[in-house]
Amino acid sequence: MRAAKVFTLSGLARKRQNAPPLSHAEISNPSYLTISGNNKFVYAVSEHGNGQEAITAFGLNTNQGTLQFLNVQPAMGADPCYITTNGKNIVTANYSGGSVSVFPIATDGSLLPASDVVHFVGSGPDKDRQEKSHVHCVTFSPDGKFLFANDLGTDKIYKFNVNTQADAKNKEKLLEIGIPPAFSVTPESGPRHLTFTPDGNYAYLINELSGQVTAFQYKEGNLTEMQSIAADTVNARGSADIHVSPDGKFVYASTRLEADGVAIFKIDGQTGKLTKAGFQLTGKHPRNFIITPNGKLLLVACRDKNAIEVYQREIETGLLTYLDKDILLNKPVCIKFAH
Repeated sequence: MRAAKVFTLSGLARKRQNAPPLSHAEISNPSYLTISGNNKFVYAVSEHGNGQEAITAFGLNTNQGTLQFLNVQPAMGADPCYITTNGKNIVTANYSGGSVSVFPIATDGSLLPASDVVHFVGSGPDKDRQEKSHVHCVTFSPDGKFLFANDLGTDKIYKFNVNTQADAKNKEKLLEIGIPPAFSVTPESGPRHLTFTPDGNYAYLINELSGQVTAFQYKEGNLTEMQSIAADTVNARGSADIHVSPDGKFVYASTRLEADGVAIFKIDGQTGKLTKAGFQLTGKHPRNFIITPNGKLLLVACRDKNAIEVYQREIETGLLTYLDKDILLNKPVCIKFAH
């Protein structure tokens, strides 16, 4: 079992190489985390498939940048790799478990035991990677009324209606299977992460196996596919993360295993369709990245370089410039901002 740490870094740390963290908490393999909307709590997965998979809650003091352990709950699904919250509940995507788990949040920010676990079945054309369901991401719609679960194993995006009133007090069920229950993508795509434009009109999916970005028109819980465009042009089958710039004008998608880097696309403001704007090579294995809230910087977690790389973002063109101001960390895999 590999022990790892959840770090908090200050704005100063993002400008200096080797800057010490303000705080850290040691848990096992925290491959993804999320921060509550009020910035008071941090929730992290421990990605294991051996019975030690777990979800850990921390209190976050944003004035001091410190983490305080609250509690831990069994994940109820093997290899939880993604976690999100609507403020009242936590939802995880369990990769090897082929499931999503729901955890009500107590008033003190700690987690109650799982209130629901939804399992999926099926497979895809790739016998090695799609031998069964592999849920890789769970994303709430911009209005919070729907939840989408990306299944790399079955080439589907599952849809759930969200009971926005469900919480730890009333113990109501959070998720109900939507209509339609799922949206299919091209076979052997391997859907990984999904993101929405700030106005909520469009959604973009990065497909790990095909290396394609799929563009959707989004309305009232429905995803209507408009376009597919290549992010990975070398068929490395390792596409990873995707984000829309805060101004809603560009999409960025990271790819790994070969030609590691970030593909840059410009969004047509009238149609939501994408055109390739550029490609920025990065350090090895850019599993995750994030854009600063002001849109000026893009930070890339280069796992196998043991560094977070910092890039300046050109607002008009969307292109990136490497600033050579790496933040050195052991195998960084997830970056989130609290403010």
